[in-house]
Amino acid sequence: MYVSLNGASSRSFDAGGANYIGVKMKGLPWHPSLCFRICLLLVLLFCSSPARAQNAEDRRPSQAPQAVQTSAPRTDIKTQNQPGNPDLSSDTNTDPNYVLGSEDVLQIDVFNLPELSKLVLRVAADGLISLPLIGRVQAAGLTTEQFREELAEKWGENYLQDPQVTVFVKEFKAKPVSVIGAVEKPDLYPLTGHRTLIEMLSMAGGFGKKLTSPAGRTVVITRKSGFKDLQPVEGMHILGPDQIEIDLNRLLYTRDEALNIEIRPGDIISVTKADVVYVTGAVKRPGGFVLEDRPNMTVLQAIAMAEGFTGTAAKGSARILRTNQDGSKTDVPVNLGKILKGKAQDATLAANDILFVPDSKRKIASSRAVDASIATISGWLVWAR
Repeated sequence: MYVSLNGASSRSFDAGGANYIGVKMKGLPWHPSLCFRICLLLVLLFCSSPARAQNAEDRRPSQAPQAVQTSAPRTDIKTQNQPGNPDLSSDTNTDPNYVLGSEDVLQIDVFNLPELSKLVLRVAADGLISLPLIGRVQAAGLTTEQFREELAEKWGENYLQDPQVTVFVKEFKAKPVSVIGAVEKPDLYPLTGHRTLIEMLSMAGGFGKKLTSPAGRTVVITRKSGFKDLQPVEGMHILGPDQIEIDLNRLLYTRDEALNIEIRPGDIISVTKADVVYVTGAVKRPGGFVLEDRPNMTVLQAIAMAEGFTGTAAKGSARILRTNQDGSKTDVPVNLGKILKGKAQDATLAANDILFVPDSKRKIASSRAVDASIATISGWLVWAR
């Protein structure tokens, strides 16, 4: 059996340019279905090869632009972050009106001049700073903008032509303000510009948490130079020539700008801690309870915070133990039974007062007798079985 390809019977295809091939089957009987399958297979072989070549050529140019597009943005990013770019060399966080002082750490840059760039220097105690070519220059007492203009003028006189100078304060050390007491982050904070009392409290993280160091009702500001020009207003108390006390409730919840005073270098801001009253003795939860923003607390309020009495409390024999300002002790009797019945006025507890509720001896004895009786009866019942 063999298959012959007759060239005379072939004809050209209009679409792909392939030749039509006549197939004869010799030695076998005529089978139309087999002949059709062989012709279809040959047509597919001729048509698929050019299509693969065309697809390969189409893929090559489409991949090249992608490589170019991914590399282009990297060049732009590097250009934007170049340290020599004058548009980005100035510091946007430094107040140009900040007045320099001793111990401040400065970074000085002259654009396009590496020898005078990245100079990190500290202002000396006498307010001067040493710089190349121009020597010692006065820095303390000048704003950052004034100092920048001074350096540009001195360098431009004999050494540089139109120098582009920038001054950046790396560390603020000259004008610290102390924030202490019942705040979240007590520390020394630099005074980088005009700051008010509320702004400084915010820098310290606000008031302390209730479970750790809750804030009291006042804040005390101490100033060495005194408050000679300050006019007292409601909510402000003059404690001395160099110390004032401000009510926190009025400061925070009113719009009185006179209470939100401007803070100056060297001020000490002390937030007082909340006062505490103590309840002990025959109560369910003895302990200290914070007054928070209240100046005092009633006895019934303190008992409620202590979750009430125990079963052996002597309500008529309670006492308030109070320490006076001169250090003397005062013992104030309180009849809690009459207060609960409305027959006596509710007493007031001041800061650091101790409310003591004793146990009743009669109730203790009765309780012990009941416990002993229960134990005896239980033992007799067990023995009787």
